[in-house]
Amino acid sequence: MSQNKLNKRFIYLISPNKIKSNDFYIKLDRVLKSKKVNFFQLRLKKEKYKNKFSIGKKIKKICKKHKVNFIINDDPKLAKKLNSDGCHLGQKDMSIKNARKILGNKKIIGITCHNSKFLIKNAIKQNINYLAIGSFFKTQTKKVKYRASLSTLKWYKSRYNMPLVAIGGINNTNYKKLLLNHADFLAISGYIWENKKLKPEQAIKKIK
Repeated sequence: MSQNKLNKRFIYLISPNKIKSNDFYIKLDRVLKSKKVNFFQLRLKKEKYKNKFSIGKKIKKICKKHKVNFIINDDPKLAKKLNSDGCHLGQKDMSIKNARKILGNKKIIGITCHNSKFLIKNAIKQNINYLAIGSFFKTQTKKVKYRASLSTLKWYKSRYNMPLVAIGGINNTNYKKLLLNHADFLAISGYIWENKKLKPEQAIKKIK
């Protein structure tokens, strides 16, 4: 789970909010060829279950090809049906305990803790594999209710060894601040998929 600095696989890539065409799978394959991605999270909040399952099967093959952990957002049951590598939970989703019952101890479970030291301390006590904090920067991917600062990141890293994913508005101009303060992984989405100047495979090359 820890950051592999030799491979530089420090990116936790999140899907766009919608996957509209088969062109996406070609783009994903090209992005994962960079060997910078450790996790890919399928996050389709408004998609029907049947469609998510179909999309997930295709993505799983691409992730397996590039040795990338395939994570499902919010839905442990879908994660189990797809036999993905794990599931990511929000604070309003299923409990970690119940998710673990569904997925078993060999699967990865992560949880978002926003900017809350209370939520972080509570999550650390449970059976998780990583936690995520943020948003560190302004993001267009989703509405931001919570903002995290570098001081929160420093506080966390001085106390805990659990792998941490930094989230929120991360791009090629601000990511180094987070790595310099020892974030283990960087969650990136909009910069890759919604970039108006660069193709996805070009965008990821800017993050070194």
